[in-house]
Amino acid sequence: MSTTTTAVTATASAGTDPTMDAMGRAVVAGRAGDTRAARRQLLELWSKTGVTGDPLHRCSLAHYLADLHDDPAQALAWDVRALDAADAVTEQRVQEHHAGLHIAGFYPSLHLNLADDYRRLGSFDAATEHLDAARTYAPGLPPDAYGDTLRTALDEVAEAVARRDTTRRPSAPGPTT
Repeated sequence: MSTTTTAVTATASAGTDPTMDAMGRAVVAGRAGDTRAARRQLLELWSKTGVTGDPLHRCSLAHYLADLHDDPAQALAWDVRALDAADAVTEQRVQEHHAGLHIAGFYPSLHLNLADDYRRLGSFDAATEHLDAARTYAPGLPPDAYGDTLRTALDEVAEAVARRDTTRRPSAPGPTT
């Protein structure tokens, strides 16, 4: 998925949302190295959810699926879906999932992921636009490890854009091939 993992990962529902629970299990499998199984499981959930399903599910699924693709064009397709779905998620829906989450907290990561995808594809102007958008939301990041990871990734992607570097960042999550 991309550059970082959103707060959704750390707050997977405790048995109240079977789709989010299944996503959490797939993400764990992917992080353990079984990206093929994780991708298959998430694609099955995507198929069940559908393009008009719960926007929180679509956002999370697309975000996680992007992380499972080393090819930046494939990651970009999923990251665009994640951002589109985030725009349809209501604050109420996010709060139903987890009282501590806010939809605005998803945007730094979502835009950062798109910036990194576009950078890897050599589309530096588009990457800069998404870096700017991510930085707009960054002041709301928590002062914790998650926030620090995103702030560091923002700097790394910005430096790579400035160098016109299209190589994969060593710190980027996802499969390494």
